[in-house]
Amino acid sequence: MAQGVAAVWVPVTDMQRAVAFYRDTLGLEVAHEGDDWSEIDGGGLRIGLNAREDAKPASDGGAVITFQPDGSIEDEIATLKERGADIEGSVSEHPWGRIMPFKDSEGNDLQYYTPPQG
Repeated sequence: MAQGVAAVWVPVTDMQRAVAFYRDTLGLEVAHEGDDWSEIDGGGLRIGLNAREDAKPASDGGAVITFQPDGSIEDEIATLKERGADIEGSVSEHPWGRIMPFKDSEGNDLQYYTPPQG
């Protein structure tokens, strides 16, 4: 049996660019930074950045790291855009909450999520 999630890791081709995205664009704390492996503190969950020359994000699905925004999704997306993130699409509304997908600097899938109001 699993005791819990130790870390979630994503492939990156440019470690410095990836660390900068998670630190400067998303505003998360870097717990460890190295050439081949870096760790980001995702609020109690470690996000590992795994450097590989042939790293490619899955274009047909795969893991998605979902973040809880500090403010509204719209405000957080505006901040990401101000910080240079490439944001496509729009917020989608669902009975289970609202999501806004975006990508990190390496093309990995991320999203903001807020639960339904009420």
